[in-house]
Amino acid sequence: MAAADDDVERQQLHPEPQAAEAEKPRPVVQRGGLHPVFYILAWIFFSNLTILFNKWMIDGRGFKYPVILTCWHLIFATVATQILARTTHLLDGRKNVKMTGRIYLRAIVPIGLLYSASLVCSNMVYLYLSVAFIQMLKAAAPVAVLLTAWAWGVEEPSLKRFLNILFIVAGVGLASLGEINFSMAGFLFQVGGIVFEAMRLIMIQVLLSGEDMKMDPLVSLYYYAPVCAVMNVIVAIGSEANRFDFADLGRAGLGLLVLNAMVAFMLNVSSVFLIGKTSGLVMTLTGILKNILLVIISVMIWNTNITPIQFVGYAIATAGLAYYSLGWEQTVAISVGVWVYTKSLWERVAGSYSPLSQGEGAGQEAGRLPAAVKRALIMGLVVVTVVVLVAGFLYGSGGPVAPPSAGKDVVEIGQGA
Repeated sequence: MAAADDDVERQQLHPEPQAAEAEKPRPVVQRGGLHPVFYILAWIFFSNLTILFNKWMIDGRGFKYPVILTCWHLIFATVATQILARTTHLLDGRKNVKMTGRIYLRAIVPIGLLYSASLVCSNMVYLYLSVAFIQMLKAAAPVAVLLTAWAWGVEEPSLKRFLNILFIVAGVGLASLGEINFSMAGFLFQVGGIVFEAMRLIMIQVLLSGEDMKMDPLVSLYYYAPVCAVMNVIVAIGSEANRFDFADLGRAGLGLLVLNAMVAFMLNVSSVFLIGKTSGLVMTLTGILKNILLVIISVMIWNTNITPIQFVGYAIATAGLAYYSLGWEQTVAISVGVWVYTKSLWERVAGSYSPLSQGEGAGQEAGRLPAAVKRALIMGLVVVTVVVLVAGFLYGSGGPVAPPSAGKDVVEIGQGA
């Protein structure tokens, strides 16, 4: 499901406006545990694998029941969080949340309903659009968040931010115009998912803004999953239950459905550790990097055609998103750091590296990237390789899984476009 991934990604990529702009990376302190890079790579891995796995289950294995699939994920998450709450310390954060029956009905239930609607829309879109194009459309998420914040009076409108979101919209618009297999139904489902998610995030900010109501992704899932599961059961009964074929369940495989739900749930677990081990800046950069990698990986797996107009549009939207999330000063500092690090690495490889003078060394030190960011960029290739291998194994070993009615739109990995 786009479920867990969208929840984590949008909270990290699109925090409260300008929250990441003034933030400086926290120094990494090692206390005998795993290095923060491990948690960064784990989140990128499970995030991308969740999306690819969902697309494959719906479009490749012929399990064309996105609402039922979302419902299954939420039931699994409900059971898993209850077990973890009783057997581990991962959900100890819920003890700091002052939850009452009144708050649950007035805040958790409506937010959970919006969350459920967002999940359904996010999974429905896999029936109509490619993964690459879906990620391009997701670049418009901060636009919906900001406009919703203005409508609710949470943020004051400003011309600077308005021009920034117009820049992002222009990029997404170009990417949409360049899409060869454009589907209006899929486009509307994706826009619906983005809007529902934006409303959910703003409602969280309005209704659960106190210090005693802050929840990490896993604790949020602990409270929201039961509400969403009930909601999705009702929606599934009215939309997909009457056409559900148990033969499709057999084709998809019970084992793969369990594995699919486990991967989606592990995304929530990895996000908790990511938030605890890194800064907001690193999470923002990691999220942007993850989206770019996912577009590249999906193009490689599905042989998706990316037109020049789409490439330019996505580049514009990504640049606007980076500026929106980081601000000008952080963007310049990181760009300088990347340039200095790349230059010094190239000099070492070329054998022409020489010790810098003290003044130059001080300048280089000032332009360096945070250690966690640097290692994440270097090891990004490892994540791409692992995800491609895992996805290639899943798709290549599936055999003829698409039902005859699926038509030519379903492409089996390993067999070409």
